[in-house]
Amino acid sequence: MDKQALETAARSLFAGGQIARAAQDVDMDAYDRKVLASFYLPDGRLKEIPAQRRKLEVVLRYVVKTFEPGVRYTEKQVNQKLARFPRGHGHPAAGIGGYGLMKREGGGGDYWVEGTP
Repeated sequence: MDKQALETAARSLFAGGQIARAAQDVDMDAYDRKVLASFYLPDGRLKEIPAQRRKLEVVLRYVVKTFEPGVRYTEKQVNQKLARFPRGHGHPAAGIGGYGLMKREGGGGDYWVEGTP
């Protein structure tokens, strides 16, 4: 490959903040792991609900992974799955819907995570 072709390839690869976006994704994964390690016990139970919004979002994204995409859950089933999480202000049940991580049928119907199983 000649020098001109290499420079052109490098410009297109790094154009428009590509490196920053890639670094942000890597940092977010590391950040998520750090937050989860801080708030979860080795047996998978949550120690406490994070007060900071960004940390709460990490925990909620993790909580939602316990639900299979495309499967509908009754409120009772959702509560059973969330029983291992502390109750109180900021409980995952409220946050999951509030952050749009789970959908809910109107009028107290089923919950689900969008996507396919």
